[in-house]
Amino acid sequence: MTQSSHDHRHYAWPLIMCLCGVDYFSTLGYQPSIAFEGAGTLAPLATLVLVLVTLFGALPIYRHVAGETPDGVGSIGMIERMFRGWGAKLVVLVLIGFAATDFVITKTLSAADAAAHLISNPIYEEHVPAWLQGQMGTTMFLLVLLGAMFLKGYGEVVGLATVLVTTFLGLSFIVVVAGLVYLLGHPTLVPHWLGEIHAGRYHLEHAPLSGTGPWVAMGIAVLVFPKLALGLSGFETGVLHIHLVKGTDADPDDAAARIANTRRLLLVAAVIMSFFLVGSSLITGTDTLIPAEELRLEPVKGKAMDRALAYLAHGESPHPVCPLFGRVFGTLYDLSTILILWFAGASAMGGLLNMVPRYLPRYGMAPEWAGAYRPLVIAFTVINLLVTLAFRADVSAQGGAYATGVLVLMTSACVASFVHELRRRPEPHHGPALQAQRLGFGLITLVFVYTTIANIMERPDGIIIASIFIATVMAISFSSRSASPTTPRGCSGPTSSSRGPFACSCRTAPAAGRSPTRRRRSAASTGFRRTCRSCSSRCTTAT
Repeated sequence: MTQSSHDHRHYAWPLIMCLCGVDYFSTLGYQPSIAFEGAGTLAPLATLVLVLVTLFGALPIYRHVAGETPDGVGSIGMIERMFRGWGAKLVVLVLIGFAATDFVITKTLSAADAAAHLISNPIYEEHVPAWLQGQMGTTMFLLVLLGAMFLKGYGEVVGLATVLVTTFLGLSFIVVVAGLVYLLGHPTLVPHWLGEIHAGRYHLEHAPLSGTGPWVAMGIAVLVFPKLALGLSGFETGVLHIHLVKGTDADPDDAAARIANTRRLLLVAAVIMSFFLVGSSLITGTDTLIPAEELRLEPVKGKAMDRALAYLAHGESPHPVCPLFGRVFGTLYDLSTILILWFAGASAMGGLLNMVPRYLPRYGMAPEWAGAYRPLVIAFTVINLLVTLAFRADVSAQGGAYATGVLVLMTSACVASFVHELRRRPEPHHGPALQAQRLGFGLITLVFVYTTIANIMERPDGIIIASIFIATVMAISFSSRSASPTTPRGCSGPTSSSRGPFACSCRTAPAAGRSPTRRRRSAASTGFRRTCRSCSSRCTTAT
C-alpha cells in the first residue's frame, strides 16, 4: 500500500473504524485481567469511571481534533501548527518519543497476550514443539513473524481488518452476553459481590484508602482507574486515518463530510467499546464466574490471567455459564483473539513507519535515512525483541508503559484543544457557548493530567522507556543535522522512489546546479506547489 494509493482511495467510515479497531477493540484480550489486577473486585466500578472519562472526556476532545486536522496529522500535528520556534520542536520530538513508546509497547504487549492465548490452548499444546510452548519463545516468534510480513510488503489491510474485528467482536459479544445472562439468572451471585465490596474485601494488595462502605469503594475506584487506561487507546489512531474516510459518494474528498463521518466513527467505536468494557468487567472481575485466585499473577499465575474472556469461552469457569462454551468454541475464540492481537501489532508497525518519515526529516534528519524502509523494519523488530526480553514477555508488566504512551498523547490532544479554544475569537451571540466549551476542555485536560501523573507515579517504567526513545530520537536528530547541514527542508518525507508502504510522493533533492531555495522559488513561480499527504507540509516540485 503506497502513499500514492491513498491519494485516490477512500473507504466508508465503518471500514476505517474496523481498521482502527484492530488496536482499540483488541485490548479486550487483556483489559479484564489488567483491570482485576489494578482494582480487584472493584474492577467494574473503576471500569465505569473509565467509560465516563471516555465518553465525556476523550470523545469530545478527539471530535474537536478531527475537526481541526482533516489532513490526518492528529494531536501532534495540531500542536506543531499552533506553536513556533525550537521550543515547540523539542515538544514535538518529546511527543514523538511517547508515540514511539505507545506503538512499540502495543506490538510487544499484543504479541505477549497472543502468546498467552496460544500456549493455553490444549490443541496448540498437543501439536507444536516444546520450544514454542513457552511464553517468551512464542512471543518472540510472533514478533519476528510480524517483521517478516513487513519485509515482504504491506498489502491491503482494510478488508482483513474488517473481517478480524467483526469476528472477534461477534464472538466476544456471545461470551459477554452469556455471562451477563447467567449473572442475572442466578440472583445470589451479584449480591455476593456487593457484599464483598461492602465488607471491604476488594482482593487488592494495597488499597489506596482504608475503610468500608460504598463511598470508600467509589473513592478507591476513582483513584485506581488510571491503571485501566489501556481501554482509552484507539482515539489517536482514529484521527490519524481521517484522510482515508470517504466524504460523500459524489465527492469523497469533501472535508466537511469526512470530518462528520470521522466523528461518527469515534462515537460508534466509543459506545461499542464502553459496552464491552463494562460487560466484561462484570463477568470477570466480580469473583463470581471467575474465582479471584484464577486472576492472580503471584504466587502462581492463574489460568484466567491475560485471557479472562477466553477462560470463560473454554468453559473453564466453575459455573456452567453456557452449553456452547468448551474446547471447540474456546479454540475459535482463541484464534480470533490471537489474529486481532497480532494484527494490532501490524497497525502499530504501520504507525511507526508512518511517523518516522512524517516528522523526523523535518527536524534535521536526512530524508534518505527516513526512507530506509527495510532497515527501519529490522530495527523496530530488534527493539521489540529487546523490550520483550526486558519485560519477560509479561502482559501485566507492560501495562504501565503502554498506558503512559497512550495517556501522554491524549493529554497533548487535550492541551492542544484547550489552547485552540482559548485563542478563538467568539462569534456574535456565541460567547457563552465558547466559554462553556473552554471550561469543559479545561476540566477534561485536568482529568487527563491527573490520570497521566498518577499512572507515571504508580508505574514509572513507562516514563523510563519513553525517555529512552526521546533521547534516541533527539540524539539521531541532532547528529543527523550536524552531519548534513545543507539537507533540503522543503519536505519531510522520502522520495516517491523509496520502498515501503508510506513513501512520500514529493522529491526533496535539489535540481542540478540549483540551491534548494532557488528551486522552491522556481516551483512557486510556476505554480507547482502542493500539499504532501505523507508529511503534511507544503512541498514544491519543479518541472
